[in-house]
Amino acid sequence: MEPKVIAKGIYLVGGAEMTDARDCSVYLVDCGDLVLIDTGAGKSIKGIVRNIDRLGLAGKKMAMIVLTHRHIDHVGGARELRDRYDCPLVIHEQDAGALESGDMVSTGAGAYGVNFDRVVIDIKLTKEEERLHIGNQTITCLHTPGHTPGSISCYLDRGGKRILFGQDIHGPFLHQSGANMSDWRESMYKLLSLKADILCEGHFGVYEPAEKVVDYITGYLQEYGE
Repeated sequence: MEPKVIAKGIYLVGGAEMTDARDCSVYLVDCGDLVLIDTGAGKSIKGIVRNIDRLGLAGKKMAMIVLTHRHIDHVGGARELRDRYDCPLVIHEQDAGALESGDMVSTGAGAYGVNFDRVVIDIKLTKEEERLHIGNQTITCLHTPGHTPGSISCYLDRGGKRILFGQDIHGPFLHQSGANMSDWRESMYKLLSLKADILCEGHFGVYEPAEKVVDYITGYLQEYGE
């Protein structure tokens, strides 16, 4: 399946229906230099790279790979893609330890039947809000715990619209991954306050305009008893 254009310079380059059934949605942002958001489960590296090449972006520098949380369907390709593009891996410090220790349980690698070796993290986010400056763009990373302790959501403003990468808003909420429903609810209200125009979710697609973003998030708040 061909890569999908979401907005100017923002693309879907991997996912369950595009590269491998085990993959999360993998997004690419062209900021002059490139930023990859998540990496899939690790068996579809060639497909992700091929989709980047199909967009005519093979010659651009990959500035960094941002990992939104510890789960294998988001981080399984991290080490190989980092080595391929010679760029740093970014994740919140509260999820970094699971990757650096090769934790098969809290990453879900065992459940996915995927071997997961230790991954060295280059940049560990530590604050409630941190800004990454890449090329001509600023991407803001918010600490949005709940799904995992170190879950983050990223957003940027482009072309008069706010685009939010809110991975795995839907859950699941697993004890072995450190899930916390109280933290998750607080994180969802934080995302609603951003008033995003486009939501790029972790598995279930892209939602726009702003009203559909609100409906998607509040729907899960209602489902989980808010």
